[in-house]
Amino acid sequence: MTLSQRPTFATFQGLFNDAEFVYRHLGSNDEMQQEMLSAIGYDDMDSFINDTVPEPVRLHKDLNLPKAISEHAALAKLRGMADNITVNKSYIGQGYSPVRMPAVIQRNVLENPGWYTAYTPYQAEISQGRLEALLNFQQVCIDLTGLELAGASLLDEATAAAEAMAMSKRVSKSKSNAFFVDERVYPQTLDVIKTRAKYFGWDVVVGDFDTATSGDYFGALFQYVGKEGDVKDLTDVISAVKANKTYTTVVSDIMSLVLLKSPAEMGADIALGSTQRFGIPMGFGGPHAAYFAFSDKAKRSAPGRIIGVSKDAEGNTALRMALQTREQHIRREKANSNICTSQVLLANLAGMYAVYHGPSGLQRIATRIHALASAFAKAIDNTAGDSTELKVVHQQFFDTVLVDCGSEKLATQIFDNADNLGYNLWRISDSKIAVSFSETSDSEDFAVLTQLFTNKAQDLPTDATLSLDSAHLRTDDILTHPVFNSHHTEHEMLRYLKSLEDKDLAMNRSMISLGSCTMKLNATSEMLPITWDEFANVHPFAPRDQVKGYIEMIDSLQDQLKAITGFDAVSMQPNSGASGEYAGLLAIRRYHESLGETERDVCLIPKSAHGTNPATAMMMGMQVVVVNTDDNGNVDVDDLTAKCEEHSARLGALMITYPSTHGVFEEGIRHICDLIHSHGGQVYMDGANMNAQVAIMQPADVGADVLHMNLHKTFCIPHGGGGPGMGPIGMQAHLAPFMANHVVSPVHNAEKDGMAVSAAPYGSASILPISWMYITMMGRDGLLKATNLALLNANYVANALKDDYPVLYTGKSGRVAHECIIDIRPLKEKTGFSETDIAKRLMDYGFHSPTMSFPVAGTLMIEPTESEPKAELDRFISALKAIKAEALKAHSETDGWSLTDNPLVNAPHTASMITKDTWEHAYSRDEAAFPLPYVRAHKFWPSVARIDDVYGDKNLMCSCPSIENYM
Repeated sequence: MTLSQRPTFATFQGLFNDAEFVYRHLGSNDEMQQEMLSAIGYDDMDSFINDTVPEPVRLHKDLNLPKAISEHAALAKLRGMADNITVNKSYIGQGYSPVRMPAVIQRNVLENPGWYTAYTPYQAEISQGRLEALLNFQQVCIDLTGLELAGASLLDEATAAAEAMAMSKRVSKSKSNAFFVDERVYPQTLDVIKTRAKYFGWDVVVGDFDTATSGDYFGALFQYVGKEGDVKDLTDVISAVKANKTYTTVVSDIMSLVLLKSPAEMGADIALGSTQRFGIPMGFGGPHAAYFAFSDKAKRSAPGRIIGVSKDAEGNTALRMALQTREQHIRREKANSNICTSQVLLANLAGMYAVYHGPSGLQRIATRIHALASAFAKAIDNTAGDSTELKVVHQQFFDTVLVDCGSEKLATQIFDNADNLGYNLWRISDSKIAVSFSETSDSEDFAVLTQLFTNKAQDLPTDATLSLDSAHLRTDDILTHPVFNSHHTEHEMLRYLKSLEDKDLAMNRSMISLGSCTMKLNATSEMLPITWDEFANVHPFAPRDQVKGYIEMIDSLQDQLKAITGFDAVSMQPNSGASGEYAGLLAIRRYHESLGETERDVCLIPKSAHGTNPATAMMMGMQVVVVNTDDNGNVDVDDLTAKCEEHSARLGALMITYPSTHGVFEEGIRHICDLIHSHGGQVYMDGANMNAQVAIMQPADVGADVLHMNLHKTFCIPHGGGGPGMGPIGMQAHLAPFMANHVVSPVHNAEKDGMAVSAAPYGSASILPISWMYITMMGRDGLLKATNLALLNANYVANALKDDYPVLYTGKSGRVAHECIIDIRPLKEKTGFSETDIAKRLMDYGFHSPTMSFPVAGTLMIEPTESEPKAELDRFISALKAIKAEALKAHSETDGWSLTDNPLVNAPHTASMITKDTWEHAYSRDEAAFPLPYVRAHKFWPSVARIDDVYGDKNLMCSCPSIENYM
């Protein structure tokens, strides 16, 4: 650039450049955008948008949001909110405990885009690193619970318990319609179970062990350790209820299982709980991975994802997601659950915590926690009778000591004094206080706590003693696999984490163009605040006067989302997109009930809707009626009208994805909403494709009553290899009274009788600063630019590929929305090569495949997002064009290529394949590994060859294989 070409800045506004982040987030500058516009036949962005977004849905006004501010200004503003959060030492317990995340794991996993920008491992050959990490997690769960299999995590403890209830109904041989819940369960867990049971039509019976053994239930759930901290051997009660064909679940504290007898040894069929204690900060409630373990015979009924061991085309050990035919996108309303997002990033963190500490380290931590609690209980017992009425209520406990203070006055004095000293205790009743020890508890805390209760600060005794009876303790070895006994120095751990990261293709390497998944930039400034002490280390049940800054941030984000969507209210509790769907339909069903219209249980779902929608409707006790789509991918309005009339008296809701999963803006969306309303129904809009809407249209404006927003898509919370997610819902005023609330810590803007859908009042609150930062830094105008560019990128790709791969659906003007579906079926019919062959071959070109065969079999759905530069789009386009040329070359048997020996059927090619002494293929090594010039400069090597899915399902193995398997 010469001096005369340099930009000139005539104003201080230009010099300060508050909107700089907008141009850091957008992949292409104005010049590149103009090139793309010209390529698809437009002179300017306005005319392109006019042709792409139907006039009837356009907003035609600015969002009621401030303009963009810089990264440092946004961080400073958020810091002001964080400074209004008091981080007391938490001894509350109740399912959440302070932890120490090892720094090597924080820096190299949680803060590493190689881990947090990866997608769900559907393309297993380029996901072996996180698959191994998840297999480690499963092995931890199998070892600690004693059960045969475990999944790759669920959302939280409470929803995992609700899933266990549903699984019990599926597999139990009992004809009962009642589910027993131990009265010792955490209140938030019981609340979610009751919500879920109501719309399945099941009765929940809460009681003691006598109630459990004297009743008739399809399932029974027991807490181990109880909400008051008590430890009870469940062997006899489990045996008694199982004799009555009752399927049994044990909810267990993961850290306690390092010491305590396993659920399997006591006879449990299912064991579940939170893994938060394995190094995951409390985060005001989340995100945290729930573990879910079960017997082998029930594997096809288990919810969530399971990682299994298989082999690749070379005969080597390879990992994959097993039994995928259980998934809700395939089974739809017949699915076991609607869970789409697992907590993969959190499961990986918890698994690595176990890898780093190993069995000996975990035993040290668990024993220290229990020994501290035991010493504290002994200190209380030693003062009993010395002019105090203090009494330890339960003699068998793990980490929580329940103290009866003898009077409300003394309990209040102790509780208030603790608060003044910076300690949060848990007030169970007027006179009883629970003290829950954790990994972070130390001798200084012990002295303060004993001073509070006994008026005398005491030193820890020299000897650490256990108060648990030996009958409660486990006698079997845990975590014997080499992976848990090999990486205990930081150097070893660092290199292990790096070796896994190198096996995975994440967004720090190349574009991930998955349609309907919106893999966009997760900016560093957005991510920084999640590890701030104030956002990371606050208990979800902390007193409200300690978390004013947290509530301020949540309120601010809610206001931003209301301005963007046009809704009157927002609920932040749903901690995934599927949870948001559930919360949205829950609000609709409760609204109908409030009008006395309980019969409205029919849910209309177009074929173009998101795949989890039918499963969610089924979970809400609704009858799914499918609505046809026309040849252009739009809802068939005639069919919709007929079905509205047929089901008018029972019509509860329409679930519609907008733009549709076919990648089309439906021009008739207002008419569709009016039609549903005219028959007494409500419109639920799925926000999976909201990246095409922001600042261009508003769901509330076109007639939607409720919408879930995927913060892990449109609003930049990273996918983390398959989670965390957040799915808050926006609601019109008439639905607002029916948003979720919380039985322990009420949601500040919810009605009193709201029903919980997640364990924590604000879902996965600690990741909300990511979305707040994104919206704040983009501002009103930046959000519009992002949406415009997302639409432009998709249409640029569709236009460039249409001559090689037909674009299946377009709008009236021939444009697509933010994603396009390319049809592979004509190529397959001509050459025999499928979308799977293309997906595997793309790995050799350094790309993750687009979404395969969803929503239409035999297709690829591409969503570039606004974050991708034109140069990356061009590389991707060139790869797909080259792959088609390879398919045609193999079909024509040019240069010795054949349909049985070509780069597609043998893809992906590993380094070991390429470097073999002999090469027996008709194509060259260079053609296999470096098919285009750009690949050589930035080569990603898949770590395994094509994986045998059938072998993996027929020989299901979901635990860590022996080290010899990798040799």
